[in-house]
Amino acid sequence: MTRAMAVGLSKDSSDLDEEKQIVGKKIYRVLPYIKPYWQRASFAIAANASARAFDLIPFIAIGMAADYYSSGIFTDSRVESLVNSSYLPSVEVGFGLLIFSGFVFLAISQGIGEFLWQSTAYRVQHDIRMDATASLMRMEASYFETRQSGNLMSVLSADVAQLEDLVSDASTSIIRIVITFSASFGILFWMSPKLALILFAPLLLILPMVVWFSTRVQRRYKKQRESTGGIVAILENVLSGVIVVQAYNATEYEQSRVSGESAEYRDQAIQASALRNRFLPGIYVVAGISFGLLVSAGGWLMNSGEISVGQFVTFLLISTRMTMPMFIMGMLLNQLQRGEAAARRVFALIDLEPSIVDEPGAIELDGSIESIAFTDVTFAYPNTEVNVVNNVSFEAKSGDFLGVMGHTGAGKSTILKLVERFYVPGQGEVRINGRNITDFSIESVRNRIGFVSQDPFLFFGSVRDNVAYARVASDAEVQAALEASGAWEFISVLPEGMDTEVGDRGVRLSGGQRARISLARALLMDPDVLILDEASAALDAETEKRIQQSLFGGGKGKNRITIAVAHRLATIRNAKEIIAMVDGFIVERGIHNDLITNDNVYASQWSIQTGQIDTEE
Repeated sequence: MTRAMAVGLSKDSSDLDEEKQIVGKKIYRVLPYIKPYWQRASFAIAANASARAFDLIPFIAIGMAADYYSSGIFTDSRVESLVNSSYLPSVEVGFGLLIFSGFVFLAISQGIGEFLWQSTAYRVQHDIRMDATASLMRMEASYFETRQSGNLMSVLSADVAQLEDLVSDASTSIIRIVITFSASFGILFWMSPKLALILFAPLLLILPMVVWFSTRVQRRYKKQRESTGGIVAILENVLSGVIVVQAYNATEYEQSRVSGESAEYRDQAIQASALRNRFLPGIYVVAGISFGLLVSAGGWLMNSGEISVGQFVTFLLISTRMTMPMFIMGMLLNQLQRGEAAARRVFALIDLEPSIVDEPGAIELDGSIESIAFTDVTFAYPNTEVNVVNNVSFEAKSGDFLGVMGHTGAGKSTILKLVERFYVPGQGEVRINGRNITDFSIESVRNRIGFVSQDPFLFFGSVRDNVAYARVASDAEVQAALEASGAWEFISVLPEGMDTEVGDRGVRLSGGQRARISLARALLMDPDVLILDEASAALDAETEKRIQQSLFGGGKGKNRITIAVAHRLATIRNAKEIIAMVDGFIVERGIHNDLITNDNVYASQWSIQTGQIDTEE
C-alpha cells in the first residue's frame, strides 16, 4: 500500500511538531495555481501598487499646502510650477485638484486591482477544488470505507473556500502592507532621515511578536478545521438517516454527538481568540511608542528648523495611514494561520495516491469480454489478517449465468469487487479473455461491466438523469433500459414519467423501485458482463421472474456474462453454474438439481427458504 492509506486526513510528517509550526509550510503550494493566471495577477499587483501611491499623494499635498499657507513659500519648485500653472485659477484650487486627483486615481486603481485579484482567487479556488476532487475520485474503495464523507465534504467546501479567502483577501493585504510601508519609508526618509528612523525603529518590535503568535495559534486553527469536519460529518450522517433517528427516539443522542464536536470547536476557537487578543494589543503598544516618539521628536526637529511645518504635517498624516496596515497585519497573520490549517487538509487530499492504478504498459481492452476466470484467488481486506476469499477458482464465458450463494460474510460480494477491480487479489489471478486483468486499463474494463449493488444508490435528480448517468442517451434508449429492468411499469404511470424527481439517494421511491432503476442504469450500458450483488433483494418474486425473462430471454442477454450474488436462491436457481461459499472457500458447485441431490450447504438453504425442512431435524 502506498502512502495514500497513511496520508488521508490523518497526521503527516508536517503535523508531528504542531506547537512549533510556522505559517507558510503549506500555503506556498497555492502559488503554482496562480501561475497560469500570472498576467491577470501581475496587472492586479500593479494596480494595487498604483493605488497605494495615489493614496499617499493627498498627504504630501496637504503638507506642502500647510507650508505655503503658513509662509507663502513652496518647498518644492516642481509643485510651485504646477500650482502656478496658467491652467489653474489659483494656488488654492491647484492644491484642491491635486488632492482630488489623488483620490480619483486611488478609486480607479483600487477597483481594478481588487477585481483582477479576486477573479484570480476564484479561478484558483476552482482549480484547487477540482484537483482535490479528482484525487478523491481516483482513490480505491478501501479509502472511503474508513472515512466519513462529511469530513471529506468539509475539506472540499469550507477548507477550499478558506484558501480562496487567503488568495483574494490576505494576499491583497500583504501587497498593501509591503507597498504602503516601503513607499512611506522612502518618502519620509527623503524628507527627514532622522524622523523616519524614529518612526520606523519601534516597529521592529513587532517581529518577535509575530513569531510568538504564529507558532502558537496554528494548532488551535487546525483543531478548529478538524472539528468543523466532524460536525459536518455527523450532520450529514444524521440527515441521511433521519428516519432511523426518529424511529429509535435518538434525537437527544445525536444532539449530544453534535454538541461534543461543537464544544471542541468552541474551546479551540476561544483559545485561539485568547492568543489573538494578546497579540493585537501588543501592536497597539508598539504603535503608541512609535507615534509618541514621532510627535515628541518631530516637534523638536521642527523647532530646530530641520523640518518645516508642512513636512511635519505630512509625517503625521502618513503615520496615521500606516496605523491601519499595522492592525491589518494582526488580522492578516490570523488569516494566514487559518489558511495554513486549511491548506494542510486540502493538499493532504491532493497528495493522495491510489494503490490500484493501471500497471505500466496496460493496454485498452479491445473487443468484448468473452470470459472471466478466477485462478486460485486469495484476498484479505487492507489492515486485516483474515482472508475473506481462499483459493477460489471458476470460469464464466459468454452467455453464462453464474450464481454465487453463501452465508453473510462468506466472501460473495468480495468476488464481485475483485471482478470490478475495486481491489486486487493477494494471491492468484483474475483473468479476462485468458489474460490477467491487470494487463488492461481499469477504465476500459469497467466500461464493459454493468454493476448493480445490494444497496442501489440513486443521485438527486430525475429518473432519466439516473438511468443515463454520465452518458448521453435518447429517451427511447432510456425507456428500453427501464422496460428491460421492469421499471417502466411504474415509471409510465407517474405524472412526470422519466422526469420524476427521485429525491436525495432516491428517498421518494421504494427499495424495489430504486433497485429496478439501478438495474436500468447498468443495462443502458449494454455491458458484456452484468454483475448483480443482491440486486433482487428488494423485489417481489413475480417482478424478479419477469426481469429474469427480460435479461435472459434474448438479444444481448444470450451472449452476456451474468454473475449474481444472492441470499434468495430462487434468484440463481436457473444459473448455468452455482457456487456455494463458506468462510471464503467454495464448498460445492454445480446446477440447482445436482446441488439439491448433494444435500449439502445449498440444499440446506433451499429447504429453509422453501419451507421443506424436516421439523424433526
